Amino acid sequence: MMIGHTAVALGAKKVSPATSLGTLLAAAAMLDLIWPFLIILGIEHVTIAPGDTAFTPLDFVSYPWSHSLLMAVLWGIAFGAVYFAIAYNRTGAIVCAALVPSHWLLDWISHRPDLPLIPGSDARYGLGLWNSVPLTMIVELLLFAGGVWVYVSTTRARDHVGSRGLFAFLAVNLVLYAGVAFGPPPPSVSAIAATGIGQFLFIAFAAWIDRHRSIAT
Repeated sequence: MMIGHTAVALGAKKVSPATSLGTLLAAAAMLDLIWPFLIILGIEHVTIAPGDTAFTPLDFVSYPWSHSLLMAVLWGIAFGAVYFAIAYNRTGAIVCAALVPSHWLLDWISHRPDLPLIPGSDARYGLGLWNSVPLTMIVELLLFAGGVWVYVSTTRARDHVGSRGLFAFLAVNLVLYAGVAFGPPPPSVSAIAATGIGQFLFIAFAAWIDRHRSIAT
């Protein structure tokens, strides 16, 4: 999923209001933040194969260190531990630790069977939601709408950045999502990796907006 991961991060603000949206989004997207670097290093592999699924032209050939269930859990524990060491926020650490493997769960729903449980295993899993563009969009947009509703009801804007910035953030999410759903395939694997690394800017954007919003009372 794409905006499904953002939706989970937005909704998690209700459970851990003291945690920045940027941190929550980083946790929810962590597997995809690690993945581009492993692609560049040649440790994991993806190819561009239009028609591999109806929704995406990407064939995820091998990504056991970023996207196996076991590694997702371990990455989550590591993320939660680092966050707790920095913020001393137990609730936030638990939420972040859970958000990381939630990525695997959402990917399991959307991907065709290409997700491993553990590195080195030949077994692959996935329910294949991406085989239907309309169904994928219905599910993700409903998740996104729910996440937005929770975040907006949990926080309130302190200034124009908090209101207009949030609107811009959500709009960019939807525009990028439409581009993936209806746009042309990426030109190269290098472009895929560069786009993945660009997610760090998006996380910084989310953190900036969140600093301009406060918890609703």
